[in-house]
Amino acid sequence: MLRSLLFVPGDSEKKLAKSTSTTADALILDLEDSVAPERTALARVMVAEFLQAHPDRSQQQLWVRINPLQTPEALADLVAVMPARPDGIMLPKPLNALHAQQLDHYLSALEAREGLSLGSTRIIPVATEVPGALFDLQSYAGSSARLQGLTWGAEDLATAVGASSNRDASGEFTFTYKLARSLCLLASAHAQIQAIDTLSVDFKDMQALALDVQQARREGFSGKLAIHPDQVEVINHGFTP
Repeated sequence: MLRSLLFVPGDSEKKLAKSTSTTADALILDLEDSVAPERTALARVMVAEFLQAHPDRSQQQLWVRINPLQTPEALADLVAVMPARPDGIMLPKPLNALHAQQLDHYLSALEAREGLSLGSTRIIPVATEVPGALFDLQSYAGSSARLQGLTWGAEDLATAVGASSNRDASGEFTFTYKLARSLCLLASAHAQIQAIDTLSVDFKDMQALALDVQQARREGFSGKLAIHPDQVEVINHGFTP
């Protein structure tokens, strides 16, 4: 079970170096949103080298967020990082479980090529980033033995629907994003995999983060995404039995 999953830009030597000193259960080495398109090729090299330099994953798993399968960048991402044996792949913007199954097939081929154990690379889809995905979340149940969990995203979903904000005047998520969150939780329970709450954008407000974690745990989530190292301890504490 992963309590804290910390995003780390794949093209930042400084942030990659600092990330290993955190107590995050998993680092998500990012090749997508935090990397400018013109730096993607460089980020692939840096992420692969980072994975190779840290073969011991007993204390901290190393995952990679690739680009969406709908783009030509995704397969290039996988080809670049799979020789370095990531623990898992975070899949952004899937429409439904068919994208998870497509990723499963790619991983099987690349594991065979690299001499890795078949099925050893896990998958976590970010399951609510495109509008149509909310209508087919039940499809993940039984779709792939690689699925470790589901998480959800509010920022890309807001962009996709043309919203100027995903929060109301009090700072709470508006109904559309609360719906996405609940459906992610229910789909995870239906598939019998981990439900992972989305990130808290204001990384300086630790009190608000602690409240977010408490609420998420009460509702049934067992982990949370982080975008700053300072968030990790609060998340770990909140999700530790």
